[in-house]
Amino acid sequence: MTGENQPAGRRGEEPRELRDPRYDAVAQASAAVVIEGYSTSFGWASRLLHRPVRGHVRNIYALVRLADEIVDGPLAALDPARSTRQLDDLERETYEAMETGYSTNLVVHAFAITARRFGLDRDHVRAFFASMRTDLTRSVHTPESLDEYIYGSAEVVGLMCLDVFLGAEGRTDVADLTPGARSLGAAFQKINFLRDLAADHDDLGRTYFPGLDLTAFSDADRDVLVADVQADLDRAATVIPRLPSNSRTAVSAAHGLFSELNRRVAAVPAAELLRTRVRVPAPTKARILAAALRRGSIA
Repeated sequence: MTGENQPAGRRGEEPRELRDPRYDAVAQASAAVVIEGYSTSFGWASRLLHRPVRGHVRNIYALVRLADEIVDGPLAALDPARSTRQLDDLERETYEAMETGYSTNLVVHAFAITARRFGLDRDHVRAFFASMRTDLTRSVHTPESLDEYIYGSAEVVGLMCLDVFLGAEGRTDVADLTPGARSLGAAFQKINFLRDLAADHDDLGRTYFPGLDLTAFSDADRDVLVADVQADLDRAATVIPRLPSNSRTAVSAAHGLFSELNRRVAAVPAAELLRTRVRVPAPTKARILAAALRRGSIA
């Protein structure tokens, strides 16, 4: 069966592929299950995306979660070399699926559907896997290595989503919105680092923020990190109104959820941050999502 989402072949060639709509549907349903099982905040916000954009964004994030499981799961601590091989295998399989449109790994297959439909940049995928590999080889970061890590682990994910948002509407103004997409991805990553300071250090043996001494972590240290996150959120906010309607409300909701999380982190004493993972309560999440829906209805 010839599918409508065909890869670009060499000039003069007609690319072909075998596709099974049932398998495509099962793969994308599997990606949705992964997202719903791992992230309540993202799961809530993603429901505000229009179809079919919602499914494609889930396909992207499911691959992210799969790689995260390799580098953060129990095997990584017991046998880092084997986890490295697993990550290498996942990266190779992802590139092959992007080329052929098929994988026996349902999450990879779902990602390939999206990658081929919207022409996702292979360099973005490569940067993502490079950052994931860093988690298996580096425990302390310099400012330069952290910037590179955040770019690959979060910013390029935002850029892939931006390609979906704009591509679904036939828009080509990616460059204009790229800084905002990168800033939002960076903010999401940094606030997760901040609220997971102790777990990353104690359970995974990692310290992401350069020069940070957790034995002397103070409210002043917290305030510097919170302000950095807020600066990224402020930059991202300037581009949200220019997003297509297929994603504007959902991104606004995600921005609101992480802004609330950053405010809550700022209000927790530094010593307590090392013992407690700050969360946004479900009623507050619901209020933020409702506010995003109201803004979207009058935009």
